[in-house]
Amino acid sequence: MPFRAHRHIPLFLAGLAALVLCTALSLALGARSVPLSTVAQALFGHAHGREALVVTGLRLPRTVIGLAVGAALGAAGAVAQGITRNPLASPTTLGINAGAGFALVVAIYALGLTSPAEYVWFAFAGAAGAALFAQALARRAGDIDPVRLALGGTVLQLVLLSWTSAVMLLNQRTLDEARFWLAGSLADRPLDVLWPVLPTLVLGLVVALAVAPSLNALALGDDSAQALGVPVGRIRLAGGIAVVLLAGSAVAVAGPVAFIGLAAPHLVRPLLGGDHRLLVPGCLLAGPLLLLTADVLGRLVVRPSELEVGIVTAFLGAPLLALLARKAAR
Repeated sequence: MPFRAHRHIPLFLAGLAALVLCTALSLALGARSVPLSTVAQALFGHAHGREALVVTGLRLPRTVIGLAVGAALGAAGAVAQGITRNPLASPTTLGINAGAGFALVVAIYALGLTSPAEYVWFAFAGAAGAALFAQALARRAGDIDPVRLALGGTVLQLVLLSWTSAVMLLNQRTLDEARFWLAGSLADRPLDVLWPVLPTLVLGLVVALAVAPSLNALALGDDSAQALGVPVGRIRLAGGIAVVLLAGSAVAVAGPVAFIGLAAPHLVRPLLGGDHRLLVPGCLLAGPLLLLTADVLGRLVVRPSELEVGIVTAFLGAPLLALLARKAAR
């Protein structure tokens, strides 16, 4: 089937416009709402005072981090579903986020680490270990069973979350350092936390886009993909590395934010189809759009307080997971 990406340009432009609007709302709305005109003036250095400081000092770093983390989680979800041929696969349901979180909390407890530049490598190691273990649980007769993969990843996630809680209870300092981060949040995150993980995040995006064409062949099954000349093992390895890099980077910055990686591909697929050459770039828009929307909702529903974005995505994503699981069972 010929690849005609130009047919979908209007949809990509609409998605980009929606993301720009959501970015503007993220800069304007919160405990103290700021007019969009003031937001624009503050960004260009033409406004000063308390409102301008709120925009540039607090909400701008939060929004930039949300864009980066959302793009990483969206692309990770699309690639995870592609390499496993499982519509329920995501960094959350495969236990990858929980593995990164557990390794990170252990690093905080055992080594006293406090910044992403110090503990990001532990997040990657935990994410990789969880991904490998989930795949080992799912292997049957040399192939990966999608149902066993989803079940094994869910069990692994629960086990790792309980271990993480146990480690946090061992030490008050670790509890204080990690409990806010583990909820999954974009609040109080300066841009300094993004720079250490930006190279690995960009590398993960590059690898995800590079393997996207081959994921279409994997959807036909391993035997058919090999008959088409696709190196199945290498594509799965490269895709797994991309998921680990993206999920590990996102967790190191914002904590284990749930369901963005699961929801983004299911939002994009009805619009762009199942071609991963379109699906992965589409998720680069859908991921941050979903994450920033959840973050804005978290600021508004209990204003002047706020809910962490991880709580909002978990609340909204749980019904989606149940619906997809029921659909897959049918």
